Amino acid sequence: MTSVLYDAPGPKAKARNWIYSGIFVVLFGLALWWVLSLMGEKNQLDADKWNPFVTDSQIWTTFLIPGLLETLKAGAIAMVIALPLGALLGIGRLSDHAWVRVPVGAVVEFFRAIPVLMLMIFSSALYVLLGTVSSDVRPLYAVVTGLVLYNAAVIAEIVRAGVLSLPSGQTDAAKAIGMRKGQTMVHVLIPQAVTAMLPALVSQLVVILKDTALGGAVLGLAELLSTYRQISANYSNTIAALMVIALIYIVVNFALTTFASWLEGRLRKSKKGTGAVVAGDVAEVDAGGAAGVGEAP
Repeated sequence: MTSVLYDAPGPKAKARNWIYSGIFVVLFGLALWWVLSLMGEKNQLDADKWNPFVTDSQIWTTFLIPGLLETLKAGAIAMVIALPLGALLGIGRLSDHAWVRVPVGAVVEFFRAIPVLMLMIFSSALYVLLGTVSSDVRPLYAVVTGLVLYNAAVIAEIVRAGVLSLPSGQTDAAKAIGMRKGQTMVHVLIPQAVTAMLPALVSQLVVILKDTALGGAVLGLAELLSTYRQISANYSNTIAALMVIALIYIVVNFALTTFASWLEGRLRKSKKGTGAVVAGDVAEVDAGGAAGVGEAP
């Protein structure tokens, strides 16, 4: 069996892959053992540093759960705003009208080029200057604003690449039955491109969730990562607190990606049932073109 991108590995290639995998596992095990040895020497594996997460519910109700909720709130608000805004910007970049395409492209490139942390800091300073946002919620507003501006620009590129990955026959067929450009985009191209865009979109949503930690580090947002300071001050277990917080991030992001994988499978199944072109079909129909959505920078 062959692929559009590469041939299926033969017996020698499979053997090499197994060898490389084995070497990686051994090296990873050695690195893990070295890290645990160092932690043991520094008394970071002592029970008194880890027991509070099991025996003391206050560490969860006072620090971790409120921090997680703040992280989820900031991430959810940013996602809800950035997704439709990014979709509109992506469609604007595909416009046939230069007076729409050029300004939208300039906006997208501008906000993609600026670090998200700088956007957060600038937003916070702007809210202070305007005096319209209370100091209690200013960190949340600044973090959400920075996340929306940056990630909407990235999502716009994901949408544009997803639409362009479809075979040109989709647009030609829509034109043949008299559909206008807007109707073709909304009713034909976007619905079919969603499946191709979904992995990249989910990756960007994970980035949004993780980048809320920047607001805690710089702007004082009481999100999940920032709680390690209070936990460390009360329990003297900085390393343990950071590892538990990292595990919480892993669980939350794994849940998000698992849901997205399930949704992608449902979309593929439903579209194949109706005969619509999905990401896998694009590679077969138009092997010379873009077979999928590349990762946004």
